[in-house]
Amino acid sequence: MEIPLSGDGFTQARLLGQNDENFVEIESRYPVSLSIHDGVVKISSPDPEPVKIVAKLLRELISVAEKGHEIKSADVRSAMDALAEGHELKLNELYSEIICTTARGKPIRAKTPGQRAYIKAIRDNFILFATGPAGTGKTYLAVCEAVSMLKAGKVNRVVLVRPAVEAGESLGYLPGDLREKVEPYVRPLYDAFYDLLSPEKFLRYADKGVIEIVPLAYMRGRTLNESFIILDEAQNTTPKQMKMFLTRLGFGSKAVVTGDITQVDLPGGAPSGLKSVREILSGIKGIDFINLSDADVVRHEIVQKIVQAYAKYENEA
Repeated sequence: MEIPLSGDGFTQARLLGQNDENFVEIESRYPVSLSIHDGVVKISSPDPEPVKIVAKLLRELISVAEKGHEIKSADVRSAMDALAEGHELKLNELYSEIICTTARGKPIRAKTPGQRAYIKAIRDNFILFATGPAGTGKTYLAVCEAVSMLKAGKVNRVVLVRPAVEAGESLGYLPGDLREKVEPYVRPLYDAFYDLLSPEKFLRYADKGVIEIVPLAYMRGRTLNESFIILDEAQNTTPKQMKMFLTRLGFGSKAVVTGDITQVDLPGGAPSGLKSVREILSGIKGIDFINLSDADVVRHEIVQKIVQAYAKYENEA
């Protein structure tokens, strides 16, 4: 099968990727051979079925490349995973919608249909629960949306909340002030904000209380108005803590609760509030639940393989 490729040589370069890595990814997944000659992409295979699948994928990638977007091998893998999951490919929509930009001006976009649905669900609800494995962008995309709303004046502050249970230590025995005590537990949130705002701007916002870092235990008794609240690592909350957190939401506020229910670190086998909350709150308007899968992992490809391997091992155990 042959597919025409319009545009200049830069379009072809964007489609192929560095050292033809995008075509290498496709050929490693499907039993096809790809080549480009005189502005035409040729797909060869003795089996017509993978040819049809690859042709559909390439038409989407070509359309993206013709609009000037760079295509990385990770983007190609995500697109192939989406096809395998039965999702409809709409790569132009993914590439055209910018969630926010980094401190260096790099646009941040959803990379998978699952991530795009996640962003839409954040915008459409007051409270969103997002579960999924490591690397699916749960925390990073929530921070992106928080920064976007903060810059647009839709909220007055961003509140980052995380339970401090991993080290089994009491915050009172850790050295430093409150921010220094909780910093090790919210480092992933710091990293996201450093990327989006620059460390200097983030620290200015933190000093002024525009961005607030709060351990979950310090949320009791508060009411947060016009705030974007992120509860990260929510699998490590108890049901009582989850109820306490959710009832802090004030007027004009939005909350995103993220976690991975396969990585509960609560001591003594205590039940996770994230596991039970769907059964309790399902059906309430303005509250939604979304589950990202290993198909939405956008870190190094080895992370996706690790997630899949652990899922297989745990299912067989």
